[in-house]
Amino acid sequence: MTNISTLHPFVYWAQNEKQIYLKVDLINVQEPQIEIEAKYIQFSCSGTGAQGNNKYHFSLNFYDEVNTEECNYKILDKYVTFVIVKKKIDWWPRLISQPLKPQWLKIDFDRWQSPEDMNENEHVGDILKDHNDIFDRLQKEEMGYRKEDSRKVYLTFYNLIMYLGFLYICVVLVVKSMKEGANFFPKGFETVATPMLIMQGLQLLEIIHPLLGIMKGGALMPLLQISGRCFMLFILNSCDTRIQSHPVTYVLFLVWSGIEIIRYPYYLSQLYKLNNKMLEWLRYNAWIIFYPIGFFCELTVFFKNLPFLDETHKWSIEMPNSFNFIFNSSFMLRVHILFFAPPTMIMLLWHMYLARKQKFSANKLKRK
Repeated sequence: MTNISTLHPFVYWAQNEKQIYLKVDLINVQEPQIEIEAKYIQFSCSGTGAQGNNKYHFSLNFYDEVNTEECNYKILDKYVTFVIVKKKIDWWPRLISQPLKPQWLKIDFDRWQSPEDMNENEHVGDILKDHNDIFDRLQKEEMGYRKEDSRKVYLTFYNLIMYLGFLYICVVLVVKSMKEGANFFPKGFETVATPMLIMQGLQLLEIIHPLLGIMKGGALMPLLQISGRCFMLFILNSCDTRIQSHPVTYVLFLVWSGIEIIRYPYYLSQLYKLNNKMLEWLRYNAWIIFYPIGFFCELTVFFKNLPFLDETHKWSIEMPNSFNFIFNSSFMLRVHILFFAPPTMIMLLWHMYLARKQKFSANKLKRK
């Protein structure tokens, strides 16, 4: 032993209506001494914890009585777990009788939110869904803020910035076209190319958000849509500059920004649980018009760039070269037009159709 002093291990707790779950953060537990009474638990052992290899001890006076005969524990490799059965079925506002808790007693937030049962009879409930007010208070007492707050603040700023950025693009395109008429169409790309590139760059974060758990859903649909737009901007910016002044480019940018000035406010409303019927209707219906128009514009841009690639052989790799490798950019763009663009569009349309069907079916059930 490095130290004969008795120390307190970190103890993490969670609950449901019937049980209390305790996790003692110790490894290599030896000589455990455990005593569980109606309103009391005491634990002592030798083991390795935050203070190294030592003797550890803790005792707790429960908030209410427990059923000592049904309580059990397990000594595992990385921690010791207890399942304490409450005598009365109820949610406890806190674990211990006194309001002031010791510093070594922590809330097991992960287990409260995403329970992993010790076995099928030892279920720890999801307080985040069942008793949100208790969870809020406990988390604020523990951390000084809700764990979800930082995520909510980030998503608020992100969605607001994205909305304002695309709103700026949309307003510029509409106002200038109203002032100059069809004469502005050839200037559309030049006018908003920089903000559009910035906004599409920021949208790449939406591929990462689901992977990090910041947003619900998968990363596949954002990946397909955003990568497709980035590829389109790359083609517009790097190939035949004459296409930049084509009216189809103006329409494409207007469609993209039109979709987003609906989507981001809708996300904000969902983030704060605000029910805006008009915004919801636009979110799940506007795509029926916008998506096919956008797809047609993208295909038009691709087709109009084929003669340019055929003439200039830009990005093509011809023989001879040190790698004995041939790459024909014009051929690859044709492959993209035939085999990648249509399936991607079908997948996006089908995804939105299912989302629309699910949303409005749920609304009908609520009304019933």
